[in-house]
Amino acid sequence: MSGVVWHPSGWWLGPGEALPRGARVVPGGVNFAVASATADRVSLVLLSAEDGADLAEIPFPRAWRVGDVWTMTVLGLDPRRVDYAYRADGPDGVRNRFDPGALLLDPCGDLVAGGERWGERPRRLRSRILDDDFDWGADRRPGIPAEDLVIYEVHLRGFTRDPSSGVRAPGTYAGFREKIPHLARLGVNAVELLPVAEFDETANVLSAPEDGRPLLNYWGYDPVSFRAPKAGYAADASGAGAAREFKELVRDLHAHGIEVILDVVFNHTAEGDHRGPALSWRGLDGATYYLLAPGGQDCNYSGTGNTVDANHPVVREYLLDCLRHWVTEYHVDGFRFDLASVLTRDGSGAPLENPPLPEALAHDPVLAGCRLIAEPWDAAGLYQVGSFPHHGRWQEWNGRYRDALRRFLVGREHSAGELATRLVGSPDLYGSRGTTASVNFVTCHDGFTLADWAAYDRKHNEANGEQGRDGPGDEASWNCGVEGPTDDAAVLRLRRRQVRNALALLLVSHGVPMLSAGDEFGRTQRGNSNAYCHDGPLTWLDWNTAEDNADLVEFVRRCVAFRRAHPVLRRRAHPDGAVPDGAALPPVSWHGARPFEPDWSATSTLVAVLLHEPPDDAVYVLANSGADTREVELAAAPPGTRWHGFADTAAAVAAAPVGAEEPLADQRNVELPPHSVRVLVAR
Repeated sequence: MSGVVWHPSGWWLGPGEALPRGARVVPGGVNFAVASATADRVSLVLLSAEDGADLAEIPFPRAWRVGDVWTMTVLGLDPRRVDYAYRADGPDGVRNRFDPGALLLDPCGDLVAGGERWGERPRRLRSRILDDDFDWGADRRPGIPAEDLVIYEVHLRGFTRDPSSGVRAPGTYAGFREKIPHLARLGVNAVELLPVAEFDETANVLSAPEDGRPLLNYWGYDPVSFRAPKAGYAADASGAGAAREFKELVRDLHAHGIEVILDVVFNHTAEGDHRGPALSWRGLDGATYYLLAPGGQDCNYSGTGNTVDANHPVVREYLLDCLRHWVTEYHVDGFRFDLASVLTRDGSGAPLENPPLPEALAHDPVLAGCRLIAEPWDAAGLYQVGSFPHHGRWQEWNGRYRDALRRFLVGREHSAGELATRLVGSPDLYGSRGTTASVNFVTCHDGFTLADWAAYDRKHNEANGEQGRDGPGDEASWNCGVEGPTDDAAVLRLRRRQVRNALALLLVSHGVPMLSAGDEFGRTQRGNSNAYCHDGPLTWLDWNTAEDNADLVEFVRRCVAFRRAHPVLRRRAHPDGAVPDGAALPPVSWHGARPFEPDWSATSTLVAVLLHEPPDDAVYVLANSGADTREVELAAAPPGTRWHGFADTAAAVAAAPVGAEEPLADQRNVELPPHSVRVLVAR
């Protein structure tokens, strides 16, 4: 290497390469490249990988700078023994907030050290060089057609942290692997992991009101890195342990036919507003990475103090590169974008008609085939359900599906007609895109669990330290007569029925269903609708509950299997009412107490739909959200078939084994008990 120089700290240095950015092992040493358009001075800080102690601080020679990328190669550096960070300084100004004393993480760093012990305040966060040779074996991405997906949203730590999980390393990537058989038995074929990119769980200023203990940032929606897997989720976080264990988890999920979707938080960072710490982006080039008002104040469209300027050309390419990294290095299958509407705003914060970032993601060749799922709203009121810029690729969390199904099941007026639209894939929202653009859900990490939705009329968030003011407002919930825990057998029966109603409708709807972890066995957060700050029994899955509610787990398993067995439930095109040539029935027909007489009135509590796919795949769904039993005259089954009962949420055995459904004794009429759903199949 020409131009090699000696630095007094004891290292030989040479010019570096500007791409790829980050730290990369090269012959004879490590190449460092970090971009900053506004800094006058940038230094590389070498730190002990063992304890983070200072080893050397080496300024980047300006002569080796390539454009806005500061580069150099440190010769003889052992990546297993040395971590690193940066320091930067530059001109003062309303848009610059340099802190030359701060140790800054590499925005393109592959690992983060210093926060390996969950729940302990990090010790000198620093970047770590990823230099491993993982054996992926015969790993293949499952490549599941969108219409066949059943997504399971889950917090990685909470899935196994409770002692009842029985795993060897609770709350870790390794522990999660031991519970994959549960997912496989349930029939889900994609996990959507709440953030696993590095975050500081101790970054919460609030305290528990009952005892003053610090509350945590448990969910992880406050990133300190966009590329590094969370070290505190590793059973052995030494060296590249977090990367290795996450790869093992992905490989094992793939081996079971389960895709891995990451919840990525690109709308803001943990640096917060002007009161927050300089961790990485702000200290290097805050004027590039963040949306700032003319006076230099942080724009806050994320509700957390700052907003990433996602459509700035430099930031756009950076975010693309982060996603490519997760795909190429970790074999992940897709991404769910938190508060994705932020990603459609321009440098002034105004919504763009055709924002560059969503388009670039949709057409990037490395990301081709990956799931791109938008949470199509943000914290400043930009609501884009049905209108998020999709470019033929993006799917959306359908918040209107959740609201419609909940409102109908609790008996709200003007709800029957909208539920009908949601059951067939929301053609009013996704008419040109098909049913799979809609990710349907009843619950997610935000808001009540499904059991709590049927047990509470109002949120109970006092333990969050904000006097109960935080969290969603109206959740369209109903406590079934008693607020919270009760021994009333009738109330408990009704709650169980409501939970089954929601799950049954979700799993027979057109679109992509998403379950929230633990809903399949009645997980409760005791009415807390915003449990982001709790790391304990409130948020950990209690696997004893899965045993206690084995009948509910089996109900969900049978509903998933029923969906898989019937293509009529998984059509990509929205069904219409026109009878195809040679068919006995239209793709969809609506009914009421009598065939072909639906009730769309404001007070209707009955929705009945017959879904048909030639020659004879037919499913009849009947839902009664009223307090009275309804007598329903059935439409005739396709010629040569009879109606068989698959599910009856009011029955002791709420669903039959798929293929073993019993024929109805009366093929002309059925009785729908109060607050119940029946699903029939033609055989």
